[in-house]
Amino acid sequence: MSSAPVFTPKDPWFRGSILLTAALFIVSAMVGFVVLPLLQPSLQPRTIWQAICSAAGVIKRPSSVAPVEPDFKISSIVVKPGMLQELGAAAVGRGATLAHQCAICHGADGLSGTNFPNLAGQYAEVIYKELNDFKSGARVNVTMSPFAQTLTDRDMRDVAAYYASLPKPRSEGEAPVIVTNGAPLRNIPPCGSCHGNVDHKIGSPWLDGEPADYIKAQLEAFASDVRRNDTSEQMRNIARGLTPQEIDAAASYYASQPPKPRARR
Repeated sequence: MSSAPVFTPKDPWFRGSILLTAALFIVSAMVGFVVLPLLQPSLQPRTIWQAICSAAGVIKRPSSVAPVEPDFKISSIVVKPGMLQELGAAAVGRGATLAHQCAICHGADGLSGTNFPNLAGQYAEVIYKELNDFKSGARVNVTMSPFAQTLTDRDMRDVAAYYASLPKPRSEGEAPVIVTNGAPLRNIPPCGSCHGNVDHKIGSPWLDGEPADYIKAQLEAFASDVRRNDTSEQMRNIARGLTPQEIDAAASYYASQPPKPRARR
């Protein structure tokens, strides 16, 4: 049995392992810091050094090239927690008067009973944002866009406060997988993580009780880029990945409501 030391430059196996490790490190560094950054069209590094800096997370100097402006209007409302909490009973009362104009589509009690969205119990910041988007053109609807043009900022705040004060409708039945779990392999979060039941993300609407046809129409509008007033394209990216079966399942679940009790005679 040989007693010669193993970890010595004279040993050919030791030299070979060091050289192989060094070669793997150099190849990996070249691929990670040069090849992959150069293949990403969104980065567009002009030199190998810029590619290395980009891969290493080094902040580049601000570009002198003007950012590309979208060819459509985007929402100008920044939704923040508690943004309308200062509204009190006076705002709710004034909003109830203004809401008489909304009743023809959204129902006298905020429940449309048709394919128009229910507004009863909807988050105030959601209604306020959507009205502003209709007014600015970030969201377009043949009925709502002209109506929103007539509203002042106070009008929109008060209407939002009124509808938010009404009781929320609740969905009934077992929620489908797309609502409770989403589709992680397709990077789709559960609907309930933003829209209630599981959790709530500020600015996301309450969906329980919304008409199935309305939810399906909005998901299809997001998927086809017809509706584009979602923040950071979140809903558009999600809707594009949903299957027709998942859209139907989510819409049917949210539209389901417990039967109303019969009036006593």
